[in-house]
Amino acid sequence: MKTHWKFWTGVFFIWLIATGMDRLWWQHQTGLPAWDQADYLNSALDHGRALGLLTGGGWQGWKALLDLSPKIPPLASIINGSVIAIAGDAPEQAAWSLSLWHGILLISVAGWGLQLRNEVLGLLAASLVAITPALLQLRSDYVLEMPLAAGVTLALWQLGNWLHPHQGGHWRQALIAALTCSIALLIKQSALLVLLPAAVWASAMALRRSNKSQLQLIAGAGIVTLSVFPWLRHNWITTLGGTNRAVMEAAVKEGDPSIFTLENWNWYPRILSDQIGPIILIFGISGCVLWILLKHSIYNTSQKNKDNKEGWKWLIISFILGWFLTSLLPNKDARYIAPLIPPLILLCARGWLEWGIWWQHFWPSKSPNKLMLFVSLGFTAALPTAWQSQVSLLKKNHQGPLKEIIQEVIVASPQESKITMIVVPSTPDLNQHNVSYFGRRQGGQLVGRQLGTSRNDVKPVLAHSQWIVLAEGDQGSVSESAPFLDKAIRSSGVFKLVRQFPRLEGGSYSLWHRQPKARQKRNFAKTFPKLAKGLQKGPKGFEPIFAEVALEHMLDGHFKYIDPVRKTALEKLSNNPKDIEAHWSLALLAILANRPYEASKELSTLEELLPQSPWPSAYRSIVLLAGWNPWEAAVVADKAQQIHNNPILAGLGDLSGVMGGALWRLPAAKASIPQAIRAVDTALQKTRKN
Repeated sequence: MKTHWKFWTGVFFIWLIATGMDRLWWQHQTGLPAWDQADYLNSALDHGRALGLLTGGGWQGWKALLDLSPKIPPLASIINGSVIAIAGDAPEQAAWSLSLWHGILLISVAGWGLQLRNEVLGLLAASLVAITPALLQLRSDYVLEMPLAAGVTLALWQLGNWLHPHQGGHWRQALIAALTCSIALLIKQSALLVLLPAAVWASAMALRRSNKSQLQLIAGAGIVTLSVFPWLRHNWITTLGGTNRAVMEAAVKEGDPSIFTLENWNWYPRILSDQIGPIILIFGISGCVLWILLKHSIYNTSQKNKDNKEGWKWLIISFILGWFLTSLLPNKDARYIAPLIPPLILLCARGWLEWGIWWQHFWPSKSPNKLMLFVSLGFTAALPTAWQSQVSLLKKNHQGPLKEIIQEVIVASPQESKITMIVVPSTPDLNQHNVSYFGRRQGGQLVGRQLGTSRNDVKPVLAHSQWIVLAEGDQGSVSESAPFLDKAIRSSGVFKLVRQFPRLEGGSYSLWHRQPKARQKRNFAKTFPKLAKGLQKGPKGFEPIFAEVALEHMLDGHFKYIDPVRKTALEKLSNNPKDIEAHWSLALLAILANRPYEASKELSTLEELLPQSPWPSAYRSIVLLAGWNPWEAAVVADKAQQIHNNPILAGLGDLSGVMGGALWRLPAAKASIPQAIRAVDTALQKTRKN
């Protein structure tokens, strides 16, 4: 749709003014990023380094890049990391990426409003988006909901363009819609909550139309699949596990209401006034009611600018479906409905416009700007809520001595290039995530790891750790066992107190360092081969192996054991290609690194070296399945089952077969998979008893 350049110039000025206010806010925001914010900053830093844009990293291939996004797609972090490379890595500099995403959101809302009615609606909607409290907060909070809102709004707008029965149906629109849907999904998988029902509806409409629309639908689905598949294929197991923890487990932990209660369905409506702003919401909803009631009146039918009925139908239905699916999500948070706020703002903007049209019709004036004057007055009335929202955020700044602690460690360790700091407390102003971010700024290599969640952490920390941070006073969100680790460190004589740092809210943080006389006892590189060989025991060996590896990854955030283990194993194999321990070491390293092909290669060799053991075949079937090769996984499991007659192999064979398309194996799978699970559980229970 062609429009005058003044319209897009107006959108640009809205962004410019909003960005100027954002930068002013960030200048006064002197607090530290808390858990989520620091985690996303770390992700952006990781991706910037992996792309070779930031000091401290370099390009190591696509697999290494995909390793950095095990639970959430990488696109936002790639773009944010690129912005950091240009703007700088201080939190307020990294926030320029939020301004970029906000610009995309404004363009999407303004363009969508233009399609729905006219330039006035587009500019009004963009202006309201710029001052909506919830979206203002997301421009001031380093989380993924601003990129997500921008991506989902852009995708819904373009899907609606393609779906329109009179103006849509073109190949260019179909391709753009598919690309924008891919962008949204590669920002965060929760985009599915809004896009999936909208896409299903759009697909149903397309299937009822011409062959051309059906071909476009197939092509679009292919583009989305090809875009998302590389990341999903590489990280599907960790993504499922992470989604379960973020959605199901978090909902239980936080006490969110059941979906079968009225409280669940009222959870988001009751916070709308705070998120949208009472002025915007009241004027918007009442104006929409007026629009519906008077749509057949003389003043409405005589308007020069007619509403795009099909466009409004698409917006309203996709909004309702998205709201319904989001409300079904067990975990509740105010920012989770961020992708639905822009469509709602468009509806509110239409309501505002209706009041202006009604006022202009019943109180006619010779002034051509009467409508804009009315809209401007309403906009001005909504500003105080936006201002108050931002001022209240400044009062919640998390202050602490984090930077001073990091600097103290770096100055005291000039010879150490890679440092791991154990963080026992977990507060908004000091936690493992923001320690890692500030420790790795400007090419640094200091990472934070939190221990103390189990009493079993005490001995390894005393035996291995170099730098530790403790808290005097509020410990934050730590487990009940954390005080035992705290007490053990203070009384052990292994660590000496370097310095205490006062906290503004009372109490202090204390930095502790291992004394030279306290020899480091743990050498995981030497322990690893024996642990890896424990895989020969089958499920009995799982827990001790992965418990030790998980603990080591906390004690050593740089995984410095990997290179020595690999080097030793390769040296052994150069002297003896049949060294079983070396093959187990390389197989376990490949499994931990999410390299199914390399793991399968080592396990294939172990199948030949250990013909009496079913476990190399079982593991190989699992890693092949993890690598999206269910056909070969089924062949491996079935072949081994003929030799070993093992219930776990039987279950793996049937599961792989069904996943590979052998649906005739479903009856067998219904019996064999539960038997395999019981066999694993029994073995694990025996291990725990011992």
